[in-house]
Amino acid sequence: MTNKNNSSKSKNFLVQGSILAIAGIIVRLIGLLYRVPLTNIIGEEGIGVYSTAYSIYNILLLISSYTLPLALSRLIAARLSVKQYYNSYRIFIAACIFALISGGLMGIICYFGADLFSSMMNMPQASFAIKTLAPTIFIMAFLGTLRGYFQGHHTMVPTAISQIIEQIINAAVSLLAGYLLFKAGTSVDIASGTDHYYSAAYGAAGGTIGTGAGALSALIFTGVLFFSFRPIAKEKARRDSTGEKDNYPHLLKVLIMTIFPVLMSTTIYQVSTVIDQALYAQYLKSDYAGIWGAFNGKYMLLVHVPTAIATSLGSAVIPTLAAAMQRGRTTEIVDKSGTAIRFNMVIAIPATIGLAVLARPIMDLLFRTDNSLAAAMMIYGSTAIFFTALSTTTNSILQGIGNIWIPVRNAVIALFLHVVILEILLYGFDLGIYGVILANIVFYIIMCVANNLCLRNRLNYRQEWKKTFVSPIISSVFMGLAAFFSYKLLFGIFKSNLIAVIISLLISVLIYAVLLILTKGVDEVDISRAPMGDRIIKLIRKLRLIRD
Repeated sequence: MTNKNNSSKSKNFLVQGSILAIAGIIVRLIGLLYRVPLTNIIGEEGIGVYSTAYSIYNILLLISSYTLPLALSRLIAARLSVKQYYNSYRIFIAACIFALISGGLMGIICYFGADLFSSMMNMPQASFAIKTLAPTIFIMAFLGTLRGYFQGHHTMVPTAISQIIEQIINAAVSLLAGYLLFKAGTSVDIASGTDHYYSAAYGAAGGTIGTGAGALSALIFTGVLFFSFRPIAKEKARRDSTGEKDNYPHLLKVLIMTIFPVLMSTTIYQVSTVIDQALYAQYLKSDYAGIWGAFNGKYMLLVHVPTAIATSLGSAVIPTLAAAMQRGRTTEIVDKSGTAIRFNMVIAIPATIGLAVLARPIMDLLFRTDNSLAAAMMIYGSTAIFFTALSTTTNSILQGIGNIWIPVRNAVIALFLHVVILEILLYGFDLGIYGVILANIVFYIIMCVANNLCLRNRLNYRQEWKKTFVSPIISSVFMGLAAFFSYKLLFGIFKSNLIAVIISLLISVLIYAVLLILTKGVDEVDISRAPMGDRIIKLIRKLRLIRD
């Protein structure tokens, strides 16, 4: 009976994680699709300015509210697991108070500090875009609170739908505002005799207007859902028979103590990007907007598509692990931790190899500009996908089981070594932007090793290798060969990059799935835990890939 319950819970956790992962992929794809025309509209210089503004925005967003959904979902799930409905609702109110203060403060700093931040990054034209993002920080604080509330109730659907709505509105408004403001900036450039200064600055600011519009749309959607659900939550709180009633100062303290270490860990990830840009700007000592646009607007954009799964599954695993910890179910924790890591590796490993093999064709399919530099970045740096996914997942597991300071310590160590290695690669080996890419990969490798050692010590967790790594790697290698040769053949026949890329990708996915089953990288238990798992099992039995 216990095994059956654990299997059911694992399936629900994977279903919820899959919902968020699918939404994450859709969001990334929409982001990819709109960033492509946005790059074509405002150019690589404009995307470089846009990326710089976003780096500053991400740090301020992290400080204000980015970690709120993770922390709040963990705290609410833990209280719901012991039926403290009253406290679970009150901690949501405490989170709203925190969002009001932190979101308002960081929004003010973003607006009035825009000139200082942009000058620090040696890109003064980013000031316009940074100021435009200031109201978005305030909006995102409340949006994060509502998402965390629903995630704490073990439903990822509101978060998933709101993310898709947010990105659709973001894409539409960004393209329109980016186009209109880029034209206005071009006129100013012509009148003032400047070269791409105002067009890039205004165009980037237009892109950031879409971010605010998307966030506001998502906030309205989740707000309507919350007020629909609120009477039920208040009724449960009224009938709470546990007798546990914490006051708001105590709940705010608990919330801040949970947010702070998660915030520190996540902030270090973002600070790493800002430090990279600052060190690279100092090393190059010239206009680098175009190179940074290729790095952040093309290479990193594609890297973030598959790693969105790791982020989504991490968000799903935290409340379930927190609930299991509250009840002292170590076996369930180990099982879900292994499932989360294995699920991520099944996606991250083929994505790593596939994007390296088809780097130039995919770049040429998406972007109109010269893609030789961005494609080379992907070929040399695609392993960032694998290590980013693994480090993100293990971070979430450690946070979910209550070891929230361990990822902070590991991230500090990784960041220090990362900076030292980056300086050596830039000034010792003169690797330029490739030094930035390699140093980033080293950062994530260090995080993976340190996190896995901590999981071994805390949970006596021993990573299973064959199904998690060996089988996906073997299957991915053959998949990569199939992708390479099928693309060459199809391009030779059709003389169309679009047709060759799409068909070769479909062939590669099919070959990988079949090989993964044949090499026993997944079995019936794994497949049954996935969404529509029973239907998939029936199909592969008909194809005789798995015997009855």
